[in-house]
Amino acid sequence: MPRRVLQGIVVSDACDKTVVVRVERRLMHPIYKKYITRSKKYAAHDEDNRYRNGDTVRIEESRPLSKRKRWIVLGGPEGAEPGRRRAGRTAAAAEPAEAAAEGDAA
Repeated sequence: MPRRVLQGIVVSDACDKTVVVRVERRLMHPIYKKYITRSKKYAAHDEDNRYRNGDTVRIEESRPLSKRKRWIVLGGPEGAEPGRRRAGRTAAAAEPAEAAAEGDAA
């Protein structure tokens, strides 16, 4: 039996080697015949910690890896680099604040 492959958006990358992916699907309401959106979150294994919040990724069903993880990240955006973790993000977030402070001083 083939493994399921889903596409979704990373909503959390706080854990080591794990991302939480929100997968949305559209279905028609049985009575009102309007399309409604349903979403579900899956914990997926990300070996290199390369995916961040907001990245669109594809996940594949796999054997149980932990209590909640039964999915593996197949791929995502081209610019995702392995090993890009917390230090790079905090330094990048500090730069605009410093630039704003310099602008106020001038």
